[in-house]
Amino acid sequence: MNLFEDLLPILFSVFVGGIIGIEREYQLKSAGLRTMILVTLGACIFTMLSMNLGETGSPDRIAANIITGIGFVGAGVIFKEDNRVSGLTTAVTIWICAALGMTIGAGYYQEATIGSVVVFLLLIMFKYIQDIIDRISTRYTYQITLPYEDGVVEKYESLFKEYGLKSIRGKQARNGEKYTIIWRVQGARKNHEICTKILLNDTTIEEFKF
Repeated sequence: MNLFEDLLPILFSVFVGGIIGIEREYQLKSAGLRTMILVTLGACIFTMLSMNLGETGSPDRIAANIITGIGFVGAGVIFKEDNRVSGLTTAVTIWICAALGMTIGAGYYQEATIGSVVVFLLLIMFKYIQDIIDRISTRYTYQITLPYEDGVVEKYESLFKEYGLKSIRGKQARNGEKYTIIWRVQGARKNHEICTKILLNDTTIEEFKF
């Protein structure tokens, strides 16, 4: 391969990774511009090496291990926070960047261009679609600590129902006179805002997390 043929996929992979990385960086994700560029570039170079160093019958000998290796990188951005898993979209984006890098390294520039455009549009468009869905229905975890008394659980579940929120009762714990209840509450965002304002101003409640 001549110098131009070597440089073209490398530069193209940097460009593709950069376009996707800019969107991730704008969204303040844990894996941003540099990560996406390096993932795409690395997958591209490994694929090029695989095609040139692999035996005649196995040009995918090195490239096949990219799929396994990229799983460790993706796993590093997935974490659990407040009964919610975060980072799945970023992990999948890293995975698709590796796929695009392999596509470029194999010389399928048209497919890589189409794929990168589709990924970029999906990341942008679905963010707005997700915001619309969250306005209609989103789930919060409410944790309330207050003095124990009979009927206290039903009292707050009636409050949720009054403001159009569906609640699922979770763990309950009592420590002396303190009683802690956890609910998974789903409903429109504006209803959550009204309800949380009422709970924050409830003098009976000693601790409220949401």
